[in-house]
Amino acid sequence: MSALQQWLNDRTPEAPPALRARIGELMSQHPEWELMPRPEALLHAGELLMTHVLAAAPRDRDAARDLLAADACVTYALEAAADEPPEFAALAERAMRRIAALASST
Repeated sequence: MSALQQWLNDRTPEAPPALRARIGELMSQHPEWELMPRPEALLHAGELLMTHVLAAAPRDRDAARDLLAADACVTYALEAAADEPPEFAALAERAMRRIAALASST
């Protein structure tokens, strides 16, 4: 298990099993994220999940799971950034810009 996945597994309260599984599946598909700072890797995960949501057909139940997982990843990114306060504001700003850009590109 990667250090990033271990960090996610150590979060409390524990996320629901389906949400943990979706995030874990995504993390295992992107081992390169292990080389990034944790907040940035989680932000990438949130962006990728939001891309899936925006591309999904209306009423697609898998899109709902991806939306919840995207929200969790961005929340975890901010939680991880809070461990380094000087980086927090910059990450929050980047997260807002990057996610807003996804919506405008669809």
